[in-house]
Amino acid sequence: MPRLQLLRFDHAPALLAFERENRAYFAASIPDRGDRYFADFDRRHAALMAEQATGLCFFHVLVAGDGEVVGRVNLVDVADGSAELGYRIAERATGRGLATAAVREARDLAVTEYGLAELRAVTTLDNTGSRAVLARTGFVTTGEVDLDGRTGLSFVCDLRVETV
Repeated sequence: MPRLQLLRFDHAPALLAFERENRAYFAASIPDRGDRYFADFDRRHAALMAEQATGLCFFHVLVAGDGEVVGRVNLVDVADGSAELGYRIAERATGRGLATAAVREARDLAVTEYGLAELRAVTTLDNTGSRAVLARTGFVTTGEVDLDGRTGLSFVCDLRVETV
């Protein structure tokens, strides 16, 4: 079973491969990262590592036994005991409960390692898989949002409340 690992410099090649292989799949449900993301990947990865070192963000990769990155789970904009959760799973790894397990693991880390009390998330209205993962992991809908011209929903999870 793949496990979450805090992002490191040496994850860069596997992370870039993950993003390239799944670009079209991700772009079907969330805004595309654009060509510049891939062209400037090494610089961007270094910037993420510097940002993580400040404690304002915690970037994680879901790594299979062979070192392949099959997902990402990030906690960003950490402030006042809260952070925004974002995640993505490789297309070929979907449907196996990896997203639910990874979000649950991130919830645990948010409490035990990062001292957070609340997580927020957003997803497009048509992303039923993501909405189901959020519901299974204790998130509740708080309202509608606009996500780059697409209708979405915002969610919150009180980490002080136990979930299944």
